[in-house]
Amino acid sequence: MTKKKDELFMRQCIKLAKKGFTSPNPMVGAVIVKNGAVIAEGYHKQAGKPHAEIEALRKAGKKAEGATMYVNLEPCCHFGKTPPCTKAIIKAGIKEVAAATKDPNPLVAGNGLRELNKAGIKTRHGILKKEAQPLNEAFIHYMTKKTPYVTLKMATTLDGKTATSTGESKWITGEKSRRNVHEMRARNDAIIVGVNTILKDNPTLTTHKISKKDPLKAILDSHLRTPPTAKILKEGKTIIFTTPQHNPNKRIHLESKGAKIIVTNAKNGRTNIKDAVKTLGKLGITSILIEGGSEVAADALKEKVVHKVVFYVAPKIIGGRRSKPAVGGEGVASLSKAYRIREFSAEPCGEDIILSGYVQVG
Repeated sequence: MTKKKDELFMRQCIKLAKKGFTSPNPMVGAVIVKNGAVIAEGYHKQAGKPHAEIEALRKAGKKAEGATMYVNLEPCCHFGKTPPCTKAIIKAGIKEVAAATKDPNPLVAGNGLRELNKAGIKTRHGILKKEAQPLNEAFIHYMTKKTPYVTLKMATTLDGKTATSTGESKWITGEKSRRNVHEMRARNDAIIVGVNTILKDNPTLTTHKISKKDPLKAILDSHLRTPPTAKILKEGKTIIFTTPQHNPNKRIHLESKGAKIIVTNAKNGRTNIKDAVKTLGKLGITSILIEGGSEVAADALKEKVVHKVVFYVAPKIIGGRRSKPAVGGEGVASLSKAYRIREFSAEPCGEDIILSGYVQVG
């Protein structure tokens, strides 16, 4: 197969993988090719469901014998919620497997490709590796660092505002951007917001039916000001991180509504976001989406828990000294202390623009 063909089929794998809402599993797409033509394809739809390789093999049937399989992540070789894909690939008679990246999971980590090799199947990896890795950056981070991958998401105006001086914020961005955010939620295990967001917006923080599974919701609330009637408590699981200074009576009331209360060490009178992220990691949360507000964003950056930033910027200007900035706090005293963003990119999203990049460490 030529390099051009390899990349063509691998891009199709990546495109397929993006359809799935698989967290905490990786996003994977598979394409089976025979005589230079695609005969079957599949993708991992949801954790616990068949993997991409199995979906593609089922569609190919007996035609899979002697074919080449393209997959953006090395096939698994261990038993989890589903059987190992390597066994099915060998049984189907696939002659070659081409992967974009190896699986960082210690249970796989090259063993999947080695098992296929031992069975006489030719293997290759590294095709479009740079394009494939961002797709599973949260999964790769968690598997290698054992801590959650944290994305800070904000919706702002062109002048960096998230609300007017009166607190109005619905809606700054357009409908397409809001749907994109719902998809982001579906691809993360948990969402973090501050109590002020709950008091001001009373959000549900769901995926709005984009995925069957809503992420866990976490509220940073140092004095348990979250109302027991808040919408966020009516759907899915909610954890409230608070401080030792919380009101015990409010705790009892919130727990009766299904909220789990976790006490963290206070930092400057506020809930410690670094402790909250560590605790979520210990609970098996692999990826976190921080949705605000401005003080939570400031704390998250200051405490260096953010790996990636995604800003939805609307073509609007609010202005005003009292309007809400995207990032609050005291800010930095000099430009040399500014948070640097690497691999910065911009892409259109309806009437808005998505600006994203990775927070530079050090």
